[in-house]
Amino acid sequence: MTKDLPTPDRPLRIGTRGSPLALAQAHETRDRLAAAFDLDPGAFEIVVIRTTGDDRALIATDTPLKELGGKGLFTREIEEALLSGGIDIAVHSMKDMPVLQPAGLVLDTYLPREDVRDAFVSPVADGLAALPEGAKVGTSSLRRRAQVLVAWPHLQVVEFRGNVQTRLRKLDEGVAACTFLAMAGLNRLGRTDVARKALAPEEMLPAVAQGAIGIERRADDSRVAEMLAAIHDVETGQRLAAERAFLATLDGSCETPIAGLAELEGGTLRLRGEILRPDGSECLKDDASAPVEDGAALGRDMARRLLDRAGPGFFDWRG
Repeated sequence: MTKDLPTPDRPLRIGTRGSPLALAQAHETRDRLAAAFDLDPGAFEIVVIRTTGDDRALIATDTPLKELGGKGLFTREIEEALLSGGIDIAVHSMKDMPVLQPAGLVLDTYLPREDVRDAFVSPVADGLAALPEGAKVGTSSLRRRAQVLVAWPHLQVVEFRGNVQTRLRKLDEGVAACTFLAMAGLNRLGRTDVARKALAPEEMLPAVAQGAIGIERRADDSRVAEMLAAIHDVETGQRLAAERAFLATLDGSCETPIAGLAELEGGTLRLRGEILRPDGSECLKDDASAPVEDGAALGRDMARRLLDRAGPGFFDWRG
């Protein structure tokens, strides 16, 4: 496909949000494509697209994400640019992606997965166990909120959003005693020094697809599909097939506290999943394995078992 490769005069346009982490992910995508096809980085153009979610989150810094409109707020304009031909591919953090894509778009390319763990970040404590009764834990994630309250009901959870720098400033100002960030993001930003410790999945099961970068394209763009196939990580795709099928069957959104992690052991996928009441009063867990080719079925079956155990109204807030 030499004649179809991008050039500085006709670059491949990579769409992304403008946060430091989003830009780091876009640059990683560019660098992997350049290496795969022996291209100069100038053959790619990184296009920053501001989303409705970015604007609303900037104004309403203390408003929960679910009240701003959910995950789709951070992808809508990027996907519109992709559909209109303004960009050729879009780079996303997979844990932030809805399970369904708009008609005409495909999300089937994943880069090698980073560290899946959550990072505990605090200027005053080495872990949640060291915090006194009533201490404030800052997070905008319903999953993390519920997980904290299930294990540490004596703590208080407060809304806490922003980039790494904003959250560190809030910690210094005493808005909360601690917060959580994804280790994957800290690794990509070169800020592992921020983490007091990384939390093992046994202590805090991560969000579905945490640590994975996904690349979205137009379904009818065969040139881009061929290029992306060269950088797709098969193992990450196999793991996410199980996790995202689990999430889709649960109808997961920013309003449902859900955690899930698939790990590949030889030809077998092990999937751990949990659902939590938003107020942290209950957590249901499951753990199962299946051949890697049955990963999606594994995710769907686990979700159905958990839904059967949960019963109606499990994800409703209790007064």
